[in-house]
Amino acid sequence: MGRAFVQALRARGVDVRTAYEDGMIGRADADQLRWATAQQRVLYAFNVAHFYHLHAAFLTQGEKHAGLILVQQQRYSLGDQIRGVLQLIAAVPAEDMENRVEFLSAWK
Repeated sequence: MGRAFVQALRARGVDVRTAYEDGMIGRADADQLRWATAQQRVLYAFNVAHFYHLHAAFLTQGEKHAGLILVQQQRYSLGDQIRGVLQLIAAVPAEDMENRVEFLSAWK
């Protein structure tokens, strides 16, 4: 997640954490999703296919996650990403994101 993206969301009152800040860089994607879930945080990821398959595997195994926002990398401008995330936050309460996948393309 880019620094400008994080700063822009924080400036708008969104509570954002990054994998870097939480010491999760280099950890397996499943571990990152479990960590985000333990922190009750929705995970924002660019690796759409991989995280969608991970979502399906979690559900198949009866494992829950706090939610995923998936975005195709380099497809959206910084502004598009910020607007999409803010629209999603306004429309979907955090508690409704459990085991849910949202694609940024639906919110811009």
